[in-house]
Amino acid sequence: MPSRILNPGPLLSPHLETLVRIAQAAGKVVMRHYEAGCDARLKADRSPVTDADEEAERLILQELEKAFPGVPVVAEEEAAAGRIAAVGSHFFLVDPVDGTKEFVKRGGEFTVNIGEVLEGQPVCGVVLAPAIGRLFAGRLGEGAFELCGDVFCAISARAPAPDGLVAVSSRSHPDTRTDELLKSLTIKGHSNAGSSLKFCLLAAGEADIYPRAGQTMEWDTAAGHAVLRAAGGNVTTWEGTAFLYGKPGFLNGPFIARGR
Repeated sequence: MPSRILNPGPLLSPHLETLVRIAQAAGKVVMRHYEAGCDARLKADRSPVTDADEEAERLILQELEKAFPGVPVVAEEEAAAGRIAAVGSHFFLVDPVDGTKEFVKRGGEFTVNIGEVLEGQPVCGVVLAPAIGRLFAGRLGEGAFELCGDVFCAISARAPAPDGLVAVSSRSHPDTRTDELLKSLTIKGHSNAGSSLKFCLLAAGEADIYPRAGQTMEWDTAAGHAVLRAAGGNVTTWEGTAFLYGKPGFLNGPFIARGR
């Protein structure tokens, strides 16, 4: 079970509170489309997009510019349209609906992701899964939190138990290399989850390892990675080196996320 502190919950810094507020506002937009029913269209890369993605992203971009003027933002739908901000050492990565396939088939496990990067490392992030009522936030040096009712509760990644690991992997994107890695480890439990929720399950101490060999983009991972780092876990490349952001094309290679 997650390590939680209840009554009273910790107060978030104004910085993290602002990102939470923006994610929650975007979540309301997403849920309005979700409840009304929303068809997907295919982008040039053959990935799906909906009106919810586009409207929520516009809101996030507007609110980030108000709260953090001048800080570049790289967002999925803007990037798909060829509008990619020039980034330096400090920037945001936004995925307004991570897990669009889950969204369209009404699976519930889709998320709103806002991640902040400094010097190539994710330092702050919010992951909101509005359909299932889970919100995670974390900032390096401040800690990681989950919203429990109307109180934020501290969460922490766990050390693996001696009898084996609990693994989590992608629901919509299985791959052979990931399966082979998991077979080489002592796995006592294995579940699938959608979107960036997998990072948050590690951050909350509900799982131990999340490997991914298939392709992802930086906006898919930055927010969840930041929450996991703040909770005491980490993400590395498959070879064990630092998993950095601001790469050419914002394209990720294989990674392995772990708890403590």
